[in-house]
Amino acid sequence: MIYLTGVIVLLLGLTVEGRIGDSNSKNSYCTETKECLLFDLVCEGDGYEVRHYEGAKWVTAEADSYFMEMAMSRAFRKLFKYITGENEAGAKIDMTAPVIIKGKENKSITESSVYVLSFLLPSDYQANPPKPNDPSVYFTDTPDMKVYVKSYGGWMMSFIAKMQAKQLKTSLDNVQASYESDYHYDVGYNSPMTMLNRHNEVWYIVKGEPVCPKTE
Repeated sequence: MIYLTGVIVLLLGLTVEGRIGDSNSKNSYCTETKECLLFDLVCEGDGYEVRHYEGAKWVTAEADSYFMEMAMSRAFRKLFKYITGENEAGAKIDMTAPVIIKGKENKSITESSVYVLSFLLPSDYQANPPKPNDPSVYFTDTPDMKVYVKSYGGWMMSFIAKMQAKQLKTSLDNVQASYESDYHYDVGYNSPMTMLNRHNEVWYIVKGEPVCPKTE
């Protein structure tokens, strides 16, 4: 029984490492943190790629605003306080990448919306993260999933992110792809202090089987 328990613990550890690991191992644009959410590239289409991510745990905060930038700033401060010690263990938790923002689809420019910002928890805290001191900060889990992805550079501002999401939707609709249409993720990899060579993404979750180009 002790041996079996040890094997299970080892396997769980390996699963975590396969999901969250060395930033330089697979993602060349994920260079500012020790660990990054890793993925398997399924295929590349016209204007998008398909990735597979294993499930992961995140620490999350929400903010309501007409503009994504304002909501991000408020939610970011809450999460930054959490990782810098405002948790029940007083633990200092390393920043990881990416940061994801879940936003409502088809939001009118005159309509405020709740933006859900999440920091990926490092591998050491995936199983048992310390409880936040702030009751408005909580944990979320993303499932094992495939996502359609479009990458772009520069700054992730509201109108730019919206344009990039629209372009990805157009590419997906052109190939009759099925995807989650109620929301999408805006995804960032860089510190606010990084001026050049920034990397951002937009994600739509795949429904059913992803559309990949036919191989010859």
